[in-house]
Amino acid sequence: QVQLVESGGGLVQAGGSLRLSCAASGRTFSIAAMAWFRQAPGKEREFVAAISWSGDSTYYGNSMKGRFTISRDNAKNTVYLQMNSLKPEDTAVYYCAADGGITIATVTHDRAYRYWGQGTQVTVSS
Repeated sequence: QVQLVESGGGLVQAGGSLRLSCAASGRTFSIAAMAWFRQAPGKEREFVAAISWSGDSTYYGNSMKGRFTISRDNAKNTVYLQMNSLKPEDTAVYYCAADGGITIATVTHDRAYRYWGQGTQVTVSS
């Protein structure tokens, strides 16, 4: 029903920046919120950031506050993740997610999201 495609990942030195994009297609009218999660080798999936589709509410994981910014372009059905002051521990596969019934209580839970992208690799060198 909804397809998500991430782009913008790559290699960057510590302290550098990257801007990830997630383009949604299909039944995008059903999307209430979109989010970014990440997963490093041997670790569980971690919440990064989320944004409502019809409002201006944003949410961030504790380690991302002050460094990452999530934004959206409704006309393009696209969500962005601006990542600044990157650290080696930010190295992971970053996934875009979306769902139509997200609430404040569940916005940081990966199990609350029905649709997922394929992921894009972000590698931060020391």
